[in-house]
Amino acid sequence: MTAPLPLYDELPAGSVGGRLGWGVFGDTDQRGTINHLTPELVESASKLVKRGVTFPLDHPIGHFSPPIVKGRLETQHHVIEMADGLAMDDYYDAYFPQGGSQWDSLAHFGYERDKFYNGASVNEIRSQNRNTIHSWAATGIVGRGVVLDMPAYFESTGVAYRPDETFEITSAHLDGAATLQGSTRKPGDILLVYTGFDRWYESQDHAGRTEITQTRAIAGLARSEETARHLWNTRVAAVASDNLAVEASPGDLSADAMPFGFLHQMLIGSLGIALGELWKLADLVDDCRDSHVYEGMLVSTPIGAPGGIGSPANAILIK
Repeated sequence: MTAPLPLYDELPAGSVGGRLGWGVFGDTDQRGTINHLTPELVESASKLVKRGVTFPLDHPIGHFSPPIVKGRLETQHHVIEMADGLAMDDYYDAYFPQGGSQWDSLAHFGYERDKFYNGASVNEIRSQNRNTIHSWAATGIVGRGVVLDMPAYFESTGVAYRPDETFEITSAHLDGAATLQGSTRKPGDILLVYTGFDRWYESQDHAGRTEITQTRAIAGLARSEETARHLWNTRVAAVASDNLAVEASPGDLSADAMPFGFLHQMLIGSLGIALGELWKLADLVDDCRDSHVYEGMLVSTPIGAPGGIGSPANAILIK
C-alpha cells in the first residue's frame, strides 16, 4: 500500500464494538497483517543472522497431552511396513493442526457470527476457501522475530506473576519488557511473547496437565481494546506466544462481553492479525538471556492446505 495505514481510532466503528479493519489491505484481501512482510523487510531480517544458530519453535506432535481444548483428540500415529521390510510408511489419525504449535488462519475466528475477516461468511470459507491457511502458505511467513521475555520483566519489577494464572499482560507490560531488554519495536515485527507457560507445562505430571484442561487459567495478553489498539498501531505482522491462545485464558464468549471477552474476535476477525499459539520458546529465551540478543530472522512455512483453518507453525528463528 502506498497511502499510510489508518491508526486504530481512525478505523470505522464495528457493529458489535471496537474498530473494524476490513478493507484496509483491499476488499478482497485474505492475508491481513501478513501484508506488512514486504520484500524489503524480509531482506532486512536476513541481516540479523550473525551466528548461524537455529531455534526450531514447534513442539513435537502429541506434546500437549491430554489436548488442552475440549473436543480435540489425541493424535494417533500409525507406522506401516512395506515391501517385506524394505520400506516404511506412516499416517496420522485425529490430527488437529491447532492442537500444538500452530498458526490460526483468518478463517479461525469471526468478528461476529458468520462474519469473518473482510466480511467472509462460513459458507464462503467452506466453498471458496476464503481466509484459509493457503493464503499464507503461498509465500511463507518470513520477517524479524522479536522476543519479549515477560517473566524476566515481571521479576525485575517485583510483580507477582505465574503463567498458570489468568494474568493479563498489558501493552504497557509489553513496552516495559522491550525497554528492559533494549529491544526496539519496528513495523512488520513478528512478536514472540514468552509467558513461561511452555516450561511450566513441561514441569507438570499428567495430573497437572489434565487440571489445566479444566481450569484453562493461563496468562496472556490482556483482553481489552487497548491491546487491539496497541498491536494495530505498532503494525505487527504477527503475534505468537508459548501459551494456549496468545491472550489470557479463559475467555468470555458471552454476548455482553463481545468483542473483547475473547480477543480473537478483534485480533483475527476484525483486524486480520496473524496469531501463533503454543510455540516452543523456552530454549530461544535462554539464548536471548545469555546473548542479550532478542531478535532474529523468523522463517515459517504453513502447510499448503486449501480450506485449512490452521497449520502447524513449521517455524524456526535464526540468529
